[in-house]
Amino acid sequence: MKNIIVAKFGGSSLADSCQFKKVKLIIEKDERRRFIVPSAPGKRNKEDQKITDLLYLCHTHAEQNISFDYVFEIIGNRYRDLVKELNIDLNIQTYLDEIKNKIKKGASADYTASRGEYLNGLILAKYLEYEFIDPVEIIFFKPNGIFDEERTNKEIYIRLSKVERAVIPGFYGAMPNGEVKTFSRGGSDVTGAIVARGVEASLYENWTDVSGFLMADPKIVENPKNIKEISYRELRELSYMGATVLHEDAIFPVRKVGIPINIKNTNRPEDEGTLIIDDLDPVSYSGTITGIAGKKDFAVITVEKSMMNVEQGYCRKVLSILEDNNVSFEHMPSGVDTVSLVIAQNQLNGKLNRILKEIELKCCPDSLEVHPHMGLIAVVGRGMSRTIGTSAKIFMALAKENINVRMISQGSSEINIIIGMEDSDFERAIRAIYNSFN
Repeated sequence: MKNIIVAKFGGSSLADSCQFKKVKLIIEKDERRRFIVPSAPGKRNKEDQKITDLLYLCHTHAEQNISFDYVFEIIGNRYRDLVKELNIDLNIQTYLDEIKNKIKKGASADYTASRGEYLNGLILAKYLEYEFIDPVEIIFFKPNGIFDEERTNKEIYIRLSKVERAVIPGFYGAMPNGEVKTFSRGGSDVTGAIVARGVEASLYENWTDVSGFLMADPKIVENPKNIKEISYRELRELSYMGATVLHEDAIFPVRKVGIPINIKNTNRPEDEGTLIIDDLDPVSYSGTITGIAGKKDFAVITVEKSMMNVEQGYCRKVLSILEDNNVSFEHMPSGVDTVSLVIAQNQLNGKLNRILKEIELKCCPDSLEVHPHMGLIAVVGRGMSRTIGTSAKIFMALAKENINVRMISQGSSEINIIIGMEDSDFERAIRAIYNSFN
């Protein structure tokens, strides 16, 4: 199947009937948009609630034998209003009654949460006059809960090759026994990528409420530039460090076969958006950065031991202590006699003192220090690779702002530089770096 576009529309794109009408116009504008993946309805305003959040609340109440009738009525009203305002012939109440009864009888959290996408998919399919395909028929998980890529690709290709146009709800699939299994929150992005991979689409469009990725967080940098083009690897780095326009796992299905992703704005369809391309595509720019992203609230545990470098298995012993305490680390910069562990502070809650005591007992360090409240910033860009002076430009910008750099880490690919500083300097650091390149 060639010359096909798979289009995924997020919760904000399908929050109410006005948004549904925008979506229909977008789909009808290009006949290649044959397979549509909807999310559950999102917020219509700041005071509103997402349908998925309300469904999780229903499940929690049911588990505790608390009535969820009031909450479910709010959910029902959203869908009844959509059907009425879109003037479609669909008895949505039958589906609502069935779902409510299953929740009362002990339906799983995954089943309950998935019904937001399921109901929205039914409505959108009827509104577009497309075939409705339940993901439990084509998206599969293995008995251990891991996504079954091989079986899913095969089933999607067989089923959708016989369908001209279809709506496939996002966020969920099926376990081998038929039970509903969801991806993590935001998983409709992943569903869209899986469908695009299965039908060998020429493009995967991800429609949301922003016109693609920005070079920096607009809450920190005023009017940051839009990123017109970004590689899968660059996106992975930025997503990991907090840029959340697209679910980070949505990259993998399409990356394997080189399907580009276009992030577009439902409310401004004329905007270019951001095109996510293959890592092997040539770099048409140099000496520039693609984007900046970061997170705060890390702690650094620094272990110092003379002759650490000749003591076999020393770092393994340190890391095994983290593993025994179910703590993962973000980075591990090291020197001849030192190793530092950069860990999210929320992972250390109630565990820090125990970890420090175990390091003292098992590793016998000369010194052991903890530096809390550190922020990490990732400066990402293929244009930085093998370009002389990029690092100097970054650190000169930080020096001019009197920002003390606590940690520096650069991968061998040279597409990212990780910088650590005090949480209190985090926002100033991002602005300084951004302004030095723009």
